[in-house]
Amino acid sequence: MTTSILISLLITFLVIVLVLYLVNMLPIDGRAKQIVRIIVIIIGVLSLLKYINVY
Repeated sequence: MTTSILISLLITFLVIVLVLYLVNMLPIDGRAKQIVRIIVIIIGVLSLLKYINVY
């Protein structure tokens, strides 16, 4: 049980990092890029909290 939670947390963290990297590669202006980064981070934090049964 603990191993599956750790693997899920690791995979979620890696997906968040990958999406943030891909957002940096998008050819959009800085303000829109910053908004997308904030949205991705919020969704990622909520997802991580779901795995540790806080949310």
